[in-house]
Amino acid sequence: MPAPGSCQNVGVSETQRVNQPGREEGVVRAGAHPVEHEQPEDWGWHGETGKWGQIGGWFTVAVILLYMVGNHEGRVEDLWLLGIAGVMALILIWDLRRKKTAWRR
Repeated sequence: MPAPGSCQNVGVSETQRVNQPGREEGVVRAGAHPVEHEQPEDWGWHGETGKWGQIGGWFTVAVILLYMVGNHEGRVEDLWLLGIAGVMALILIWDLRRKKTAWRR
């Protein structure tokens, strides 16, 4: 019986080690071709979050602004919270504008 952690393939089909460009060394079954690059679309990601991304973004801006209500005495925290919420709001507005005019390009 092999020791725990040893790399013996007992009862497993033949495998071979292959070098993959830009990746770690891979182990594939004999005669199989290693995956060289997977596209995000293959996993269902198309780069857009749609309506729910906007809703989640505005909800996050509201939660960040609600953090200003509290028992903290310093105002430095408020400046950071306002700055972060403002940047997020600008990104969300830019995204809305980009989606609205995307069909014209």
